Amino acid sequence: MISLAYDWRDPALPIGALDSGLGGLSVLREVRMALPREDLLFACDCGKAPWGDRSQGWIVERVRKIAAFLVSKRVKAITVACNTATAAAIEVLRSELPFPIIGIEPAVKPAARLTRNGTIGILATTGTISSPRLQGLIDRYGKGCNVLRMACPGLMNRVEAGDFHSPETREVLHQFIDPLIREGADTLVLGCTHYPFLASEIRQIAGSAVTVIDPSRAVAHFLVERLEEEGLIRGIRGEEPVERFWCTGETVQKTTVLRHLWNDRAEMESLDEAWPSLSAQA
Repeated sequence: MISLAYDWRDPALPIGALDSGLGGLSVLREVRMALPREDLLFACDCGKAPWGDRSQGWIVERVRKIAAFLVSKRVKAITVACNTATAAAIEVLRSELPFPIIGIEPAVKPAARLTRNGTIGILATTGTISSPRLQGLIDRYGKGCNVLRMACPGLMNRVEAGDFHSPETREVLHQFIDPLIREGADTLVLGCTHYPFLASEIRQIAGSAVTVIDPSRAVAHFLVERLEEEGLIRGIRGEEPVERFWCTGETVQKTTVLRHLWNDRAEMESLDEAWPSLSAQA
């Protein structure tokens, strides 16, 4: 069990977010837009990413350890800004922690509503594509649709490297998107939080007739709803909100990418140094 030694029902406490890598920033930026007064803490596992090919047991343990770090910073809610982690571990977190735990899932339901010809393509990591959770979403919301699943190994690495618009990145995207378009997909679901940072390239390759769905804004709106239900929205404040970022692995290159994705003042701190128990897991 994750130990909780504080009263989490304090609206002044920060919101935590976690991901396997920097992709969760696509969710966090929507959270910042929706909640401009809140302190935000983001912890990611760049040193062990990607998680898509890891076992469920490994992912659950990793998520629990990173969540425990955020709990040590006295958060009032955690956003699991990772499809793979949501599929593998969110129910474990919800069983161990009393405050709001918000996850992210491939947007099958809105895709089924928006498709014109009934063919939907899902771009995601191998772990998400093969997860029972995704199959459950398809069974529940994708009835009557032709749902095409495309595992995209290596794609999140382009974002982690800060390589958003190179010919190499476009070539990788073509490998994953072209087969879906050939099979008639008129709607593409971005099933990994890294992929919104490649959205302009994805839209250009897919073509203007194809709808591209990013669920990040919906996640932020659901977080707002849960905080409102619990009376946890922070009130008016005079000082600037706090934003802190941690990652495992080296921090210099990740700070460079972080500043590109967030702002030029952002700094990546070492999660390995801040929470040594992470280094004990291979």
